[in-house]
Amino acid sequence: MTKLSVVIPCYNEERTLAAVVERVLAAPRCGLDIELVIVDDGSRDRSAEVLKDVAGRHPEVRAHFHAVNRGKGAALRTGFQAAGGDIVLVQDADLEYSPADYPKLLKPLLDGRADVVFGSRFKGGDETRVLYFWHSVANRLLTLASNMFTDLNLTDMETCYKVFRREVIQAVAIVEERFGFEPEITAKVARMRPRPRIYEVGISYSGRTYEEGKKIGWRDGLRALYCILRYNLSE
Repeated sequence: MTKLSVVIPCYNEERTLAAVVERVLAAPRCGLDIELVIVDDGSRDRSAEVLKDVAGRHPEVRAHFHAVNRGKGAALRTGFQAAGGDIVLVQDADLEYSPADYPKLLKPLLDGRADVVFGSRFKGGDETRVLYFWHSVANRLLTLASNMFTDLNLTDMETCYKVFRREVIQAVAIVEERFGFEPEITAKVARMRPRPRIYEVGISYSGRTYEEGKKIGWRDGLRALYCILRYNLSE
């Protein structure tokens, strides 16, 4: 049977991690077997303890731990290397992205039409929380800049929800340690030959405020722009 690996990087998410695990396990997954590969990235709160607890209660959970905080890209690299599923899906450890969208994300792959699927916050999901105007502007500008180099027509390059056939994601050498993973993986997938078949579907989004734990900032935006140039122009 086809297996789904849900890779979840986690840093200081003690309040939401257990709930995310429950939602992922309860989500419709189109008849697929499932494993959750969760990487605690040197959290300073009780996230590691929460992860040990959920792993002890759920055999589908495979726990990995970084001794020190290395960044989202590093945690994903660990998770991708450990993933044993035929399909690999990235899920954040907060509650911004809903596992209820899994059927939409998986359908193009299960139909045999796609090798990579992006979940777009800007294509129209069921609902989207209204938050920061300038964040949305920055996201759209970074997506535009990425598209200019990759010749893709994505609407949301910076989305968390990216789904891959395992052979695609495990063929990519991920360099970025932090949030630069998003433009890096987009550039490297676009440069594969033959180019993987890429689809995009609309998803719902319940973003967090900084008071609620949002971590990405303007420095990450500058790094993303640097990564767009670096990984699209390098040999």
